Formats: sequence, structure tokens, C-alpha cells
Amino acid sequence: MTRKTVRIAMNGVTGRMGYRQHLVRSILALREQGGLDLGDGTVLWPEPILLGRREHALREIAGRHGLEHVSTDLDAVLADPSVDLYFDSQVTSAREEALAKAIAAGKHVYTEKPTATGLDGALGLARLAHDKGVKHGVVQDKIFLPGLLKLKRLIDGGFFGRILSVRGEFGYWVFEGDWQPAQRPSWNYRSQDGGGIVVDMFPHWEYVLHELFGRVTSVQALATTHIPQRWDEQGKPYDATADDAAYGIFELEGGAIAQINSSWAVRVHRDELVEFQVDGTEGSAVAGLRDCRVQHRSATPKPVWNPDIPATEIFRDQWQEVPDNTEFDNGFKAQWELFLKHVYADAPYHWDLLAGARGVQLAELGLRSSAEGRRIDVPEIAL
Repeated sequence: MTRKTVRIAMNGVTGRMGYRQHLVRSILALREQGGLDLGDGTVLWPEPILLGRREHALREIAGRHGLEHVSTDLDAVLADPSVDLYFDSQVTSAREEALAKAIAAGKHVYTEKPTATGLDGALGLARLAHDKGVKHGVVQDKIFLPGLLKLKRLIDGGFFGRILSVRGEFGYWVFEGDWQPAQRPSWNYRSQDGGGIVVDMFPHWEYVLHELFGRVTSVQALATTHIPQRWDEQGKPYDATADDAAYGIFELEGGAIAQINSSWAVRVHRDELVEFQVDGTEGSAVAGLRDCRVQHRSATPKPVWNPDIPATEIFRDQWQEVPDNTEFDNGFKAQWELFLKHVYADAPYHWDLLAGARGVQLAELGLRSSAEGRRIDVPEIAL
């Protein structure tokens, strides 16, 4: 085996997602398993360079995990010819400029989404990367989760027949920050800082729907701010200027209809923080992050509406668990592996900056739909 060291500039690892999912559970997990085997006698050894604005926080993380390289100078890191790949998990408002710099420097790029604050910027990044000839990928982690992988298995096996509808419920109560600390950073609730649940979650819903059920052809959404005042990390009150809940209806290519509620102001009464119910002519399924349950046409009960007597059936007990049938790795790590194989072994990969731009487009049109109070078509985009 030949070991090839890959230097990866990781910008934004002091944030929750960048640290937990991308650094610890992906890149460091790859190191713990001995690197990534490309299958041709080469093992990739990822060597992260921790980038950010707070040097003391970067050094604390580096010391905790035995890492050597930290920097607060993005330009200097991008000028280093030994750095092959740039990863971005910064706040959304800082992402587009940093990605453009990395692409211009000839680095392959992998990034969280949304890739930009607007469609023009997102498409501009995709075109820049195409013209520069670098490889590029966008995190689309939900489709690598066990529950949705099981759902994909059902779709590929023809379980549903003709799919009629998809209903999604996502969210949880994010504390306001006064009497209990909030679980999400305060910038998420300020539109001037790139916050809002539509720009955060609609890109997720775009790729989930696109990958599993078909391209989104129209959107009708209502976005709102249920909690107008919150408290920041220093305990100071601020006005929540971004939407914290969105209720969307999406028409899909092929005729299915999706309804997805997204909220940071909802208390959870479901088995997982996100669940999708898929109904088809031959069967239905409910998939969450990890689990998936099904009810086939042949086993569908025949309820009768009668509000005058207590329910005689336990409806949840009438569904069957879909078995794992395989081992599921961390979804973020699984996509990192695919992207690294794309860069260094030319493996196929289609979750690129153009796919990321589709997510930005859906968020932009969702906000426009809410502002104008009407359904809006979602045109196809291309380079």
C-alpha cells in the first residue's frame, strides 16, 4: 500500500457542524480507520489545516486532537501549492467569497450549503469551478442517512407503485436564549447575517425530493417568524429578523405532491426530528433519520370514521420495520469518502455546485412565494 497525504484546508471547524460532523466524525474518523483505501493500492491520509478567525479556538481544537496546522490567513493557505482541497462550513454570508477565492487558486472545493446567499452567486460559483477545471462537491447529507437509504431501497424495488405524495415534518423547539441557552447560534435568526429556516432547510428538501422522487417543478410556501425576540450568546436580547418556520408545498416532476413543514418553534411529537411519509398506490412508508416503517397494500387496515367511540386500533402497531440489511456509516463521512474518491480516483460524483445552486434557487423562490402569496414555477437551471 502507498500512503498519499492529502492536505485539506477546513474553514469553519469552530462551528458546531464543522467540528462535530466534518472534522471529528468524518476526517478524523478516516484517520482513525487508517485512511481511505482507493482500491488501487493507494490509501489517502487526510491532513487537515484548521482555518478560522479565532486562533485560540483553532489551537484548542488542534491540541485536543493532536493536529499540527492552524491558520487565520485564508489567502496564505490558498497560496500554498501543497494544499489540494478547500472545505467550507462558515456562516453562509462568508461562504461565496471564500469559495470563489479557493476555486480561483485552483483548489478542489467541498462545501456546506447553501453555497451562496442568492442564485446568481451560486450559479457563478458553479460556472467558475467548471471553467477552472476543479472538482467540486456540496454536502447533501440527508440522503446518506440510514432512514432515507432504506426509503431509497424501497423506491428502487418498486414497493410504492405510483408515488402519490410525500409529507415531511422537521423541527424542534429552539430555546429563546433567555432562561435556557439556545441550541443554535443567534445568527440563524438574523436575516442580515444569512439566517432563516428557508435558506437553511429548503436546500435540503430540494436534494431529498430531487434524488428520491423527482425534480421540484413548483413551490408554494409560507415563511414566518413565530418568535420575534431572542437572546444571543452573551445573553443580550435581539430582534429575530429571519423566519423560524416555513410551510411548503412542492409539485414534483412525475405528478407527486410534497408537503414539508419546517420549524424551530415546534415541540416534537414524533419518533425522530425529521420524518417523511410516502404514500403510493401499492404501499406507504414513514422514514426518519435512522428508521423506516412500511405498510403494504395487502396489509392496509380499513378504518371507519366514528368520532363517537374510542379508537379500537393502534395504528402505529400496523406498520412493519424495514431491516437494516447492511451497516450504515455516518452520512457526512460517507459523502466525504465519495468526494475524495472523486477527486483522487476520478470516481463518479454528481452532488456538485450546480446541485447546490438548485437548493439556493428553491430557497430563493420559496421566500418569494411567501412574500407574494402565490405558487411559483421552478425552472431548470444549467451552467
